[in-house]
Amino acid sequence: MENSKLLLKKITEGIQEKKGKNIVVADLSRIESASAQYFIICEGGSTMQVTAIADSVREYVRENTGIKPFAYDGYQNSQWIVLDYGNIYVHVFLPEHREYYKLEQLWNDAKLSVIPNAE
Repeated sequence: MENSKLLLKKITEGIQEKKGKNIVVADLSRIESASAQYFIICEGGSTMQVTAIADSVREYVRENTGIKPFAYDGYQNSQWIVLDYGNIYVHVFLPEHREYYKLEQLWNDAKLSVIPNAE
């Protein structure tokens, strides 16, 4: 499995571990101006869940691939946490902040894939 595909899979599993919802993978690889190949966007129902999802992704990916994010930001208020894995950015939002920033529409020329919510 290609590294990016494996990393995408493990990030998604890390999100699902903490019941992250409405997961969308935006494939930006054909967009010249994009800063990454992929955005993974999801949401949590509270600031505590947003933090738990971001922590879960960091731990799950590290345990399963040995990869750590280059950087992360947003833990101060946990309304929108971003994890930078180089060619993949993970965005964990509160629903109202996701709606406000509309990353899916901002990158509407990207190929969007919806990942079903974990039960």
